[in-house]
Order: sequence, then structure tokens, then C-alpha cells
Amino acid sequence: MERLLLQQLLDWKKRDKRKPILLDGARQTGKSYLLEKLFGAHFVQVVRLDFLEQPHLADLFADSLRPDDILANIELALDLAIDRKKALIIFDEVGECQAAVNSLKFFAEQKPDMFICASGSNVGLLASFPVGKVEFLELYPLTFEEFLWAAQQPLLVKAFAELNLSKVAHEKLFSVLIDYYFVGGMPEAVDAWFNSHGDPSIIERTGRVSSVQDALIAGYERDFGKYSDKISAQQINAVFRNIPKQLAQHVDDSVKRFKFKDVIKNVSRYQQLAGPIDWLEKCKLVSKCHPIDSQPKSPLPALSKDNIFKLFFFDIGLLGHLLGLSYREHREQGFSYKGYIAENFVQNEWVAQQGGPTYSWEYARSEIEFLFKSSTDALIPVEVKSGKRTRAKSLSVYVDRYSPQKTIKLVGSTGFVDDPKALVLPLYFASKVTQLA
Repeated sequence: MERLLLQQLLDWKKRDKRKPILLDGARQTGKSYLLEKLFGAHFVQVVRLDFLEQPHLADLFADSLRPDDILANIELALDLAIDRKKALIIFDEVGECQAAVNSLKFFAEQKPDMFICASGSNVGLLASFPVGKVEFLELYPLTFEEFLWAAQQPLLVKAFAELNLSKVAHEKLFSVLIDYYFVGGMPEAVDAWFNSHGDPSIIERTGRVSSVQDALIAGYERDFGKYSDKISAQQINAVFRNIPKQLAQHVDDSVKRFKFKDVIKNVSRYQQLAGPIDWLEKCKLVSKCHPIDSQPKSPLPALSKDNIFKLFFFDIGLLGHLLGLSYREHREQGFSYKGYIAENFVQNEWVAQQGGPTYSWEYARSEIEFLFKSSTDALIPVEVKSGKRTRAKSLSVYVDRYSPQKTIKLVGSTGFVDDPKALVLPLYFASKVTQLA
């Protein structure tokens, strides 16, 4: 599986001097594979230390954080000679060893010519990490484009890259999008979908994906207990399970603000749920979208409120799995697919591309799903319509009030770009908004 983040890593490799990479991301999103297999293929030597699998490796950092001492310890422990000019050194699950995290500062200062990468699933929970001494990257589940790469259909990949709006291309791309809705972007689920041995039936393929998704959910819920106390773990799990339920309440309308009442018994205020929500956000399992209820102006964060937001699930496949949506249900819905799935899809595409949170707009009964800030600092309203209908009353209200330079609709049809100031694009081109805005 190819990953978009690989190019950033290759650009980093080309520099004469560099800070260590600290790669963050939810568990099982492919961080180790990206660093060791994809990026590692560009090195003559790869040395990987996994602090979760081998906790005793923390002893390598016990006596000194000087890079020369650490490298000497690694060589002795692994019985190998490290080529300091050509080796890629990976500190995997670095959150399990705070000393290894702290050492990144000294590698940045004393060995800027070396290739040091660290990764972890709980980086956001660390007590501290060397701010300003690392290059921080985030890896999310496979995006739709990466899913297309995994499908190994080069002509379809080309159609996507070229923004092909033909009916033929649309039918094929939208069909893959529906598959993506079911499978999601977790690498193990994607592998189960595309790389099943022999010629399995669709029932076998979907069954394998569902089994993987079951195991992933169970793994995340075990992590809640491992990285938090018992009471917090119960609250984190309650929020985690409640997000899909709240999203599914919005079938034909925009996703609404997250409601705090009834998530946990006798809890009804943001302050009481802030801890679990913050934990899930730091672990990249949820992302926020803040509604703006006034005229949108930059900077948008100044117009948002900490206790008012929409919550989206980090993987579209796991979202559907938690809701019990079958592959047949995904397929039968076709072009009139439920709006909350489409909206969560767009959220995930943007967060994977530029981080979060995102922003939306509300006024009376009008709602714009997203506000996008262009390269020229213009604020562009983006309406999400899961079906073929492209009429958008809320967008008309927004245009009448604020006269934006451009508008964008993401819809379930082929779309058109006849008017450069009012683009209509198929949903699967959500990640292309950055180059068109």
C-alpha cells in the first residue's frame, strides 16, 4: 500500500540537515509499515526499535541521552554496526519510553545529519516531547486516493488525478467510493478487501473485513483501559460508542452539534465530558468541526467556542461497522446515501490533508457543512449533498448574505465546473478542493 505521506518523508531525507521525525497517528493506521517498509526501502540499512514489543529496550537510554552513547548501546544490544551516514533509525511506539522521546532533542542538536524517525499511537498523551526539536507528522487511515492506489486500477487512478468528470469515470469512481464507505481506510481492512487469496465471494470478502473491524474496535477499547484509569476508560468508551449513534441521527440533514446529555448517566455538561473527548481527539480517534454562527472572518478559531462542535469518527469503515451497516445496505443506498456518511467522509479527507479542526456555518435554519480557507485567504462555503440533487437553499442564503468569491458543492452526481465561481464536484473529489479553491 502506497501512502501520500511518503513524499514528505523523501523530501526530508534529501535535506543536508534535519530534525528527527515524530510520526503520530491512531493505532493500526500503518505508521510502522510506512517508516520501515515504504520509507525504509530508500535506505541501505534500517534499524527499528519497538518499545511496545520489547520494553527492555528502554535500558538503552537509561544511563545517557547522548546520541553517541545511545548508538553504541544499540550496536551492542543488536550486535550490528550502524552506518551513521546511511542508516534509518526508527523508534517505534516511542510513547512507551519517555527517555527515547527526550533523546530526540539531543539527536536534533548533535546529529542533524542522521536519519532518526520516531512513531507512536499515544504521542498526544505524552507528558512532554521536545517542542521545536522534531518535525511533527500525522498519519491517518488511508484516504480515498490511497484506497484507489490499493485497488491497483491505474486508469481509474489517472481519472481521479485528472479530475475526470465524465459519466463513465463517475460510475466507476463512485462505485469504489461505496466500497470505501464499507471498508474504510484501516490498512488491515483494506488488505483483507483487496488481497484475499483465490476468488472469494463477496460474502467472504465482506466477512473478512468485518472480522478485522471487530478486532480493531476491541483493540481500541483495550487501549482505553491501558492508557487511562478505570473510570476514565468507561467514560472514554461511552463517548467513543456514542459518536456513531449521534451521527446516524442525521440522515437527510447536516450533522448537528454533539450533545452531551445522556452520553453518560447523570452527565449533561461539556465540562464533565471534556476529558474523554480530549483523550479521543489526542489519540486521533475523533475530530472536531466548529460551527460559526456569525459572519465568517479570519481567523476562524477566534469565532469558535470550545464547548460547541460536531464530532466525527476517524475512519468511515469503522463508523459503519459500529452502526451495523452491511455492505448490501451501503450498495443499495447508492446515490442517495445517508448524509452523515458523506459529511464524515469529507471531514476525514480534509483532516488527513491539513489537520483539524474544521469549521462550518449556521444561521437560523441554514447550515453550510464546511468553510474552507483558500490559498488566497478567501473563505469558501462548501456544501455537501450525498445525492444527485444539487439545489442548496443554505448555500443561497450564504451567498446572499456574504457574496463569497467562490462556492463549492460536493454531490453524488458527476458535477460540473462551467462556472469557476460555483464549482459542483463529485463527493470523491473532496481532497481536490485545496487545489481548486
